[in-house]
Amino acid sequence: MTTTALRVMDGNKAAAVGVMLCRPDLVASYPISPQTPLLEALYRARAEGRLEADTVEVEGENSALSAAIGAAAAGGRAFTATSSMGLMFMYDAYLFASGQRVPVVMTVATREQSAPHTVSSGQQDIMMVKDGGWVQLVTESCQEILDSILVAYRLAEDPRVQLPVNVSYDGYYLSHLSEPVQVPEQGAVDRFLAPVGAGKRPILSAEAPLTFGAFVVGDLYAEYRYKHCQAMQAALDIAEGLDGEFLAAFGREYGGSVETYRAEDAEILMVAMGSHAGTLKVAVDRLRDEGVAVGLARVRMFRPFPRARLASLLRGRRAVGVVDRSVSFGWGAGHLFVDVRAAADLDRRVPMVNFIGGIAGTDLRREMLEAAVRTTLARGRGVEGPEVVWLNLE
Repeated sequence: MTTTALRVMDGNKAAAVGVMLCRPDLVASYPISPQTPLLEALYRARAEGRLEADTVEVEGENSALSAAIGAAAAGGRAFTATSSMGLMFMYDAYLFASGQRVPVVMTVATREQSAPHTVSSGQQDIMMVKDGGWVQLVTESCQEILDSILVAYRLAEDPRVQLPVNVSYDGYYLSHLSEPVQVPEQGAVDRFLAPVGAGKRPILSAEAPLTFGAFVVGDLYAEYRYKHCQAMQAALDIAEGLDGEFLAAFGREYGGSVETYRAEDAEILMVAMGSHAGTLKVAVDRLRDEGVAVGLARVRMFRPFPRARLASLLRGRRAVGVVDRSVSFGWGAGHLFVDVRAAADLDRRVPMVNFIGGIAGTDLRREMLEAAVRTTLARGRGVEGPEVVWLNLE
């Protein structure tokens, strides 16, 4: 393990530092709140000679991702960032990136979408692209933002994966929150990325011409989709193993695809994803002091979904509560809840409650989350109630 420098920075700056440590060849950008300060930090670093990368200022988000796709297809390491409606605007390029298996890394500072129009925190944007074929990592802290970018490039460029990766963090709650962050030495990051930094992959080259984005029908198209699915599952397995390697290199670990907190003997298990998991940990501690056997499973990798890991964690619990910051309209519930419900062992169903809150920038306060735990406990004791509880409407 190497030494690190302790600095105080917000989530956008932590993301920028993480990107710089990965030595990208190209940064493509189009500003949109709340990720704009991230790109500003990278451009400032380039102007000051601290970042050796080509930069492309484009006319919109679709072009930003398209430029990154081109750089990655030519063998470079590419980065871009977006939020909210910008992510929607680039959706066709988003699908192209995953379908053509180009290892772009893109951060998403999550934000609600129109309409109604709002510029506030929520996870609806990343949920709208969850089936777009990208690996999706969701972070809890500024430290984890930086660390997850290192992991993202390691995953994206692994020959067994070769897929684009999102690193998502809650807008404003993390993008503009300042925390102490351990910044690793450049040499340590270089060593961590070395196994994939010189890896061979199909690239655009005049010496060995290839076709990208070819027209395909029938069985060959099915083969594309099959191999894409196989690569996604490989990313899940690799992420589990990388956690130990990351610990050895940098002295930090997160539990792979799912972090558990006081879950070993928990009768009540809460499931969450994002910055509010930190507040939920405080609620867990307080309720533990009261004798409530509650624990937390924090989903870190939303795609591919760690269903086997979660199914094992859910087994034997008295009840499960799932906290969402997004809405799956067709289900009338949250997106995480739908996936957790699907992952549950249907032969031994445990009572499950979905709590929707924290959307449009509303706070998920400790008291609200403690109440969610108590409601989940009541369901485990047979008390009837609704499957979905809207916290901010209570």
